[in-house]
Amino acid sequence: MARHTSLSGFPEWLPSKQLVEDQVLDHLRRSFEIHGFSPVVTRAVEPVEQLLSKGETSKEIYLLSRLQAEENEDAQLGLHFDHTVPLARYVVENAGHLTFPFKRYAIGRVWRGERPQEGRFREFIQADVDVVGDGQLALHHDLELPLVMADALGSLPLPKLTIHTSNRKIAQGFYEAIGIADIAETLRIVDKLDKIGPKAVAEQLVQSGTTEEQANQALALAEISGGVEVADRVLALGARSELLDEGLDELVYVLEGGQEMSPGSIVADLKIARGLDYYTGTVYESLLEGHEDLGAICSGGRYDSLASSGKKTYPGVGLSIGVSRILSRMISSEALTVTRQSPTTVLVAVLNEDQRRESELIARALRARGIATDVSPGSQKLGKQIRYADRRTIPYVWFPDSGEVKDIRSGEQIPADPETWVPAREDMRPILMGEQ
Repeated sequence: MARHTSLSGFPEWLPSKQLVEDQVLDHLRRSFEIHGFSPVVTRAVEPVEQLLSKGETSKEIYLLSRLQAEENEDAQLGLHFDHTVPLARYVVENAGHLTFPFKRYAIGRVWRGERPQEGRFREFIQADVDVVGDGQLALHHDLELPLVMADALGSLPLPKLTIHTSNRKIAQGFYEAIGIADIAETLRIVDKLDKIGPKAVAEQLVQSGTTEEQANQALALAEISGGVEVADRVLALGARSELLDEGLDELVYVLEGGQEMSPGSIVADLKIARGLDYYTGTVYESLLEGHEDLGAICSGGRYDSLASSGKKTYPGVGLSIGVSRILSRMISSEALTVTRQSPTTVLVAVLNEDQRRESELIARALRARGIATDVSPGSQKLGKQIRYADRRTIPYVWFPDSGEVKDIRSGEQIPADPETWVPAREDMRPILMGEQ
């Protein structure tokens, strides 16, 4: 017998809330495919060595000891914590069967061993889009990806999305120019700016080996945000390097394209560094207006050397939506709901158990034409069957004896043929709704 057991960090929804999640995921799939991306599902399990190769810490990985013992005593196996690291392996293993640039999307669960809190889970859903090239990847994909996300999330009933972008070449080139030795550590510390504030960042930078002047210069760079004018503001700080200039050119390209294609969706924010080691150029973090406390709900960037077969390198650029992070806030606050709590459109009444087969045949005819239909579980009085449909928010009840269908919301009842009748378009399935 099952007992109530609460496990933090592993969200479960009631049916009406699950419909919200399903509607969002279906919308994202359609959006990604409209933009030319193909679905790819990678295995949930990877060698820990592969998972750790991109700079993640081992304490975040769920190990699979039994599977590890069965497969290979020497190889540690773990659940993947994102869709990007598995993509690197997938591309190398299947390169001969892929057409480049390879555009894929992945929607599925990932697992991360971190402390649960609002918007952070141990098991959660991410939705990724990536473009991977063979040897090289054109810069225009750095613009394409945030525009895809702006369309996908912007067409959901959500608050306004703003994609904040930077380029790691800017920070790296700037740090080199001012003489900072440990650039990777500096990037990781600056990436904490929103979480711990400038004073704590400056202290950690000095502790890591920078001078106070270098720490102040790094913070001055991180404070720059806005539109294409940010390039002049960076140059006004006085540091110059070839890598810095290259990063500024790439950032301006993304900003100018964003302003033309989707005004207001993409802004520069030079404090963004992204903590993972594999990012090499453009980086992104996206915020929802009014829910900035959730942090980045969509993030990613360019990774020029994530995937390599030894002889070939496969550069890529990708963005990942924290679907569970968004939905945990929107569902709990009822900012996202559906028009009804059940996917069923029609309940076919049962007059008595001897005539149940007649009701089932009607349901079969309706289902064959794509109308979600259920058959009443009992043959009580029709009033009780109607109340059952009402409790489940099923909009129509079908009466086999009279050959009529009733809209139980309006009370309208009309003659109908199961081979031709169709419900109102808005009643075919639950519709996702935003906050009124």
